Amino acid sequence: MTAPRTPRPARKKPESATPAKAVEPREKASLHPRNRHQGRYDFPALIKSTPELAKFVIINPYGKESIDFASPDAVRVFNRALLKAFYGIAHWDIPADYLCPPVPGRADYVHFLADLLASINNGVIPRGAAVKVLDVGMGANCVYPLIGHSDYRWQFLGSEIDATAIAAAKAIIQSNGLNKAIQVRQQGNRKHILLGLLESAERFDLTMCNPPFHASLEEATRGSSRKWRALGKADPKRKLPVLNFGGQAAELWCEGGEARFVTQLISESAQVGQQVLWFSTLVSKASNLPAIQTALKKAGALQSQVVEMSQGQKQSRFVAWTFKTPSEQQVWRERWAQKS
Repeated sequence: MTAPRTPRPARKKPESATPAKAVEPREKASLHPRNRHQGRYDFPALIKSTPELAKFVIINPYGKESIDFASPDAVRVFNRALLKAFYGIAHWDIPADYLCPPVPGRADYVHFLADLLASINNGVIPRGAAVKVLDVGMGANCVYPLIGHSDYRWQFLGSEIDATAIAAAKAIIQSNGLNKAIQVRQQGNRKHILLGLLESAERFDLTMCNPPFHASLEEATRGSSRKWRALGKADPKRKLPVLNFGGQAAELWCEGGEARFVTQLISESAQVGQQVLWFSTLVSKASNLPAIQTALKKAGALQSQVVEMSQGQKQSRFVAWTFKTPSEQQVWRERWAQKS
């Protein structure tokens, strides 16, 4: 016979429940170790350097200082403050509605590319003017060259098809005295990416690219709407910018979207493969990687790798490839020692 169970005393309901506190997500988690944007931003210091930032600082739901990332003006001034405080860029501005990228994520790409060069240089990152980098589709913001030159003193050539973006980038370069370090060149044929762009005697250690991710304006707009909802900004009473971080057509979408752009970039890279040590491009959608790997194989790339990156809850990656054999890479890297 089973003994009767002793009833448990009823739980007392607390007289007044303490409201649950919002749990703050980890900021800028998993940034590259050399990325300067670790931890929290020192807003008083940023404001001291860039006083106009003060009017855009808000207190977020976690009780911390931040800015309203749904405000294009706030994002632009925040970028200006970051570039000045962390990279010594005294003058920076872009035309309205042009892409205003998040600086920490852009810096990660640069640092991982530095690791790529170090991997064939006995673990030592080559620095200085001996390293030449081509930024494909630099944009009006000129962010990659600004970061890459500041952190590694590399030399940059930025390509662009948009005349307004070229003028804005040149203004940034000239106003900061960087004419010898960063140059801009227009790609005159909108159907090409690399072809017709490089001079026959030019050599680049790296190429980098932030390709148009979307196949149409409608797709880009839907992507921004999802971001606003995820950030809790989708308030019907508020007029939000159509595109998250802004951007012109050539910056955000093209026929066939990211997959087609990157596969064309790979195809064209094979035709200038002896002029570049390592090609690379960001890839926003992991679902595009199989098609990209197929294109790399078809193009005859001898080595390729996918490098995963993470900024907080955002996952991104870039693909890098080369047409150089290990022995050719060895000869190539000797140029760095000769010119350092």
